Amino acid sequence: MKDSQPLVPATVTLPEITVKAVVLSVILAAVLAAANAYLGLFAGMTVSASIPAAVASMAILRLFRESNILENNIVQTAASSGEALAAGVIFTIPALLLVGYWSEFDYWQTVLIAAVGGLLGVLFTIPLRRALIVAARLRFPEGVATAEVLKVGAAEPSAAGAQSSRSLFSAALLGGLVKFGESGLRTWTESLEGATHVGRTVFYAGLNLSPALLAVGFIIGLQTAAVVFVGGVIGWVILMPAYGLVHGLPPDRTGLAAAMSIWSGQIRYVGIGAMLTGGLWTLTKLREPVWKSLQALRESYRASEAPGNTSGRLRTEQDASFLWIAIPFTLSLLPMAWIYSTVVDSPLLGLLMTIMMALAAFLFSSVAAYMAGMVGSSSNPVSGVTIATIMLAALLLVFFMGAGHPAGPAAALVIGAVVCCAAAMGGDNLQDLKTGHLVGATPWKQQVMQVVGVLTGALVLVPILSLLQAKYGIGEPTSSHPHPLSAPQATLMANLTRSVFGTGLPWPLVGLGAVIGVLIILADRRQELRGSTLRLPVLAVALGIYLPLKLSVTILLGGVIATLANRRTGEGHEPSQRGLLFAAGLITGEALMGIMLAMPITLAALWPSFSADPFTMFAVPPFGGWPGLAMMAFVGFALYRTARSRGQTTPPSSTEAVSQEKS
Repeated sequence: MKDSQPLVPATVTLPEITVKAVVLSVILAAVLAAANAYLGLFAGMTVSASIPAAVASMAILRLFRESNILENNIVQTAASSGEALAAGVIFTIPALLLVGYWSEFDYWQTVLIAAVGGLLGVLFTIPLRRALIVAARLRFPEGVATAEVLKVGAAEPSAAGAQSSRSLFSAALLGGLVKFGESGLRTWTESLEGATHVGRTVFYAGLNLSPALLAVGFIIGLQTAAVVFVGGVIGWVILMPAYGLVHGLPPDRTGLAAAMSIWSGQIRYVGIGAMLTGGLWTLTKLREPVWKSLQALRESYRASEAPGNTSGRLRTEQDASFLWIAIPFTLSLLPMAWIYSTVVDSPLLGLLMTIMMALAAFLFSSVAAYMAGMVGSSSNPVSGVTIATIMLAALLLVFFMGAGHPAGPAAALVIGAVVCCAAAMGGDNLQDLKTGHLVGATPWKQQVMQVVGVLTGALVLVPILSLLQAKYGIGEPTSSHPHPLSAPQATLMANLTRSVFGTGLPWPLVGLGAVIGVLIILADRRQELRGSTLRLPVLAVALGIYLPLKLSVTILLGGVIATLANRRTGEGHEPSQRGLLFAAGLITGEALMGIMLAMPITLAALWPSFSADPFTMFAVPPFGGWPGLAMMAFVGFALYRTARSRGQTTPPSSTEAVSQEKS
């Protein structure tokens, strides 16, 4: 079926924005935003939620007498925007805690930053729909895949469709139970790890016992998982022993404590240097996408009908009107001007920051939309454009405020946070509009639901971040949280702003990381010139250097499971959709349980008689990590078995799709 022939014809009108679709959209947007926030802080990666949202939506909407594919599409549109916004938030907002600007997350400022950033990402990319989807017909791989899932779901009988739903929900239950056993009951430790002395140095090995990490490796595949693991080998197997040989071990530290001290005080900064190099390199490769996205925007406005002029257009070509773009854009600048003026205590400088933010958000959300069409949202250069924005903003603020201004790092971070949210939403908006284009949705209705998803995510993310901070800690290890959620991107942004404003970094280590980043880029370039499929994306390697090795090992095992399942399902096939849904369920279940286990801490703060750990059975897990290893083996086997099963269903014809509403 060609792109020009949507599943539901333009001449047919089906219910799209219904009460049940809106309610379900809000619930799924909140759930998936929470799951992606946890995963991003834990592993430095986020995953697309469009397909899990579509499957969950189909399962629930089947309970109603009347539902259709366009309602399902509306739900996945809003739900995926919630998870995309979470990526923009967790990459930047925790940095405001790390630089000391906040002692805890400020609810309303965070809501405004996230909502404005997400809204700008949607508004700025609406005019690009016709140019990039209808005219240019870029690939938009996630959008096409989600459309196929919706088509198959529309064609499946309820019994067959329920299999996909069972895979998702049973995996969520399993992931939640494993997390409850580890963090709730404390029956086992979160990892199996150890370190041993060899002469003047130390060698480390470890395995994190998280089903979510196993699922991440399965979703991203063996090649990407192996690249992250290569970074872990560079940091923990090469650099850590080398540091010990040269400098010796930290005083009064032995074994595992010595290894973790070297990682937190030295190796992490090498990873930051490599990530910085990777971000800047990504930005240099965006010259052509920048130019093409601006060309596409110009062509859109030069067309005979301006974007949003819906008179005389087919239903499937009706975008939000120009006024519905211009008015929210103008109004969104007011709260940001107030926040910026408050941060720097200068209305004039706050106005300058607002203009800077709007220009960067416009440029980079357009670039993200184009990149999403070219290579997919997984290659959306969010980190790169955020690094560039924060560096430029920091340098300009140093010029106006001076290097010693205490509010300087926070001011640059708030600009970067809005742009990061806008870039994350720009790519997601176009992916969802591509899905809608294929199934025959009404564009302006999808754009409205994107905003609903953004507002939902903005409202729920602050309590989630606060709970995760209270239970696990974020970024920097402390005595109360010795193994915090790593938050690599937020840590990078915090260190970047502190360095520009003169608070200092261990520059020799950052410089070493930058050199390693350059060498990785050269190696990857050589592979590209050879036409090899084995590539070394520098940001993935840098992330591996920064993350604890035990996380990279588990991610690698997930990639191995995906490859083994791939081979068993037949040459040329990928693991089944149910395998991917099972992996997504593991992530969601673990994340939601992790958040729920943090709630008693808040209750204990309100009512001192309430226990902060009401489910704990053991102060110290009596069997270490071995029960967790057995559970991980079971989870891995279940994931493998589910991924081996395949089911092919032919997508419905236009007539079938139109007539699928239940009587």
